Amino acid sequence: MPQYELLNNIKHKDLRVITRFGREFGDDIGVVAAFPTEFAELQREYPIFFRKEPEGDAWQAVALLGFERNENLFLHEGRWNAAYLPGVVAKGPFLIGFQEQRIDGELRNEAVIHVDMQHPRISHAEGEPVFMAHGGNSPYLEHVSTVLRGIRDGVDAGKAMFAAFDALGLIQPLKLNLQLDEEHRVSLAGLHGIDRERLAALDAQSLHQLHLAGYLEGAFLVQSSMHNLRRLMAEKQRRLRLAAEAQ
Repeated sequence: MPQYELLNNIKHKDLRVITRFGREFGDDIGVVAAFPTEFAELQREYPIFFRKEPEGDAWQAVALLGFERNENLFLHEGRWNAAYLPGVVAKGPFLIGFQEQRIDGELRNEAVIHVDMQHPRISHAEGEPVFMAHGGNSPYLEHVSTVLRGIRDGVDAGKAMFAAFDALGLIQPLKLNLQLDEEHRVSLAGLHGIDRERLAALDAQSLHQLHLAGYLEGAFLVQSSMHNLRRLMAEKQRRLRLAAEAQ
């Protein structure tokens, strides 16, 4: 059960965060949320899809990590084998909340960082320090702050972007039946992508509106990310061969 606390450099002065990876930290997951603010980095290494949010009709972007619910093909011996770490993973045990603060005599809702003290990465003995000895933010916390801002901005940008894609009929279901070898085949259900033919058939006005809103690049980035399915398949095939040899 999460136990969120408002982060401060007095109560949490000795707080550290374990930054290696493994099942014990909840890294054995097949998909993670993805945000438009990181599409450019994600599309270099991960396939990006859309799916409906568990509650409601809004679309959510996700990066595919494996072909099963608890399979992360980027995870290997405590390492994450990719040059870019998805924001929801990189943020670790932290999240952004809002708190009323009086600034220049005016009450404002200001973004503040909270920490989940029950998160498995939390430590006081090992890992990256959250605060410096004199109380300032550590380089690690500065990085996390940047990641959290990207997620916050990405949530807002994603709602508008995905609604625009949906209104134009660009988000369409995908049938992914992948043959890994003679014995193993995987089928991925519930995933959607940007329909290449529908995008190409858009009239000039619709394309111009997407471009002006900054959404057209996002559509192309999602499309270009599909080549990363081959990378996932190759890693899955490698692991299947190793498992067969071990037997």
